[in-house]
Amino acid sequence: MSSNYLEDQEEKTVVIVMTSGPSTPHRCATPFYLGALLSSMDAEVKIFCTMEAVKLMEQGTPENLSAMAGGKRIIDFIRDAKNAGVELHVCRPALPGYELVPQQLIPEVDTVASAGDLADLILSADRLLFF
Repeated sequence: MSSNYLEDQEEKTVVIVMTSGPSTPHRCATPFYLGALLSSMDAEVKIFCTMEAVKLMEQGTPENLSAMAGGKRIIDFIRDAKNAGVELHVCRPALPGYELVPQQLIPEVDTVASAGDLADLILSADRLLFF
């Protein structure tokens, strides 16, 4: 592995766009794990949940979902990311499609945001990842 990170001490912003949700639980832990890792390496990390990923932010869903049988719950990955400093954004336009309102979201969510907010995040990010 290269030592580029160690050589480049500029501030970094990373946006992770999360579209995976409860129908693909095996894809739901990694974005939060990676977000926590990147944040611990001093990157400013924002995870934007859109499409089916908004269901992961519904109270009761991440508490009862694991990426693998017997594995760590998704809520624990989310909380680890939050504790590391990751910001969680949920797509307001996606909520009605999943019959959700902001009051049903887990308290770890920082903002319920618009598509314009996502566009701003994408255009201002140093790194952009999609899951």
